[in-house]
Amino acid sequence: MALTFEDALRIASSLGGVERSTSYGTPAIKLCGKLVARLKEDGDSLVTGTTFEERSEMMAADPDVYYITDHYLTAPWVLVRLSRVHPDALRDLLGRSLRLAAKANPSVKASVKASTKASVKASVKASTKAARRRSSH
Repeated sequence: MALTFEDALRIASSLGGVERSTSYGTPAIKLCGKLVARLKEDGDSLVTGTTFEERSEMMAADPDVYYITDHYLTAPWVLVRLSRVHPDALRDLLGRSLRLAAKANPSVKASVKASTKASVKASVKASTKAARRRSSH
């Protein structure tokens, strides 16, 4: 079943004190005014904060799910196809984006539940397995 922006908002809400907002005219998830994720204009892709290293790993592991456009080449964001991402992988990615947003605003660090880099790596591994299963069908 394909995920939606509402699913992403529910997941992010379970991880920390986020609010529904808008960014570039599309629905967005923010933490104390700082962008965590936003729906891209195509309605299927979610733009989420990450690190350049993790973005490279995710795109290499599962390019059908994770990608970027030229606009994001120099920014630490990744696009995620909601129609293809596993809910657990999205939870880990949103958790990472929340931590990055909290890091930019130290007064809200306590509102974001901790999650480890290992959980992000585990979600990349799970996503890779899912990609292999899809390609074998």
